[in-house]
Amino acid sequence: MSDATLHNTTQDPDDFAVQIADQVESFLVAVTEVAKGDEPDSAVPFLLLEVSQLLLAGGRLGAHEDIVPDERYEPDMGPEPDVDELRERLATMLDPVDVYSEVFDPYEPRKAPVPARISDDLADVIADLRHGMAHYRAGRTTEALWWWQFSYFSNWGSTASATLRALQSLVAHVRLNQPLEELDGLDTDQDLSEDALAEEAGRVMASEIAGPLGLRTVR
Repeated sequence: MSDATLHNTTQDPDDFAVQIADQVESFLVAVTEVAKGDEPDSAVPFLLLEVSQLLLAGGRLGAHEDIVPDERYEPDMGPEPDVDELRERLATMLDPVDVYSEVFDPYEPRKAPVPARISDDLADVIADLRHGMAHYRAGRTTEALWWWQFSYFSNWGSTASATLRALQSLVAHVRLNQPLEELDGLDTDQDLSEDALAEEAGRVMASEIAGPLGLRTVR
């Protein structure tokens, strides 16, 4: 066992850093397993649960006082792990409900919704979390917490929140047997106005996607 691993495993389990790292690790492992596609029937409910639990860690980081890294400059972590395969696997599994519409900043007035993909969002969150986990596993606990907190505010917090809203909406539509607006044909590089949404969206009955995604409708 390396010194870094020993350092992490011998910390007090009630320690804030240990708890955050455990939640991050749980999310990384769980989403990676979902992306393998071995159990597609439970994918959406499982992702809903995992993203919800991750955002609990994010909320704790957000409420915590500013974490200051030990060093002025972040150590070089080397090449980042590739998330493209995970992204593609998720996109294939979640088709045709991968694309959803999102308002990027709810405090920016009159901002039109933009198309986004659950698969892209999850891959981006994974990339941010892995970066911090690399610091944590190397024994740089403060650096890991700083990165997770900073990237929570700057990227993965809003991304995971948007993903959670999409997943919750999807589950609600299916469980209540309400039609879904199919946005998969939209270009995720273009902005969505109300007219574009009305023109491009097609009706998909929730019952048609319930079974393959591990959901059931309310009778």
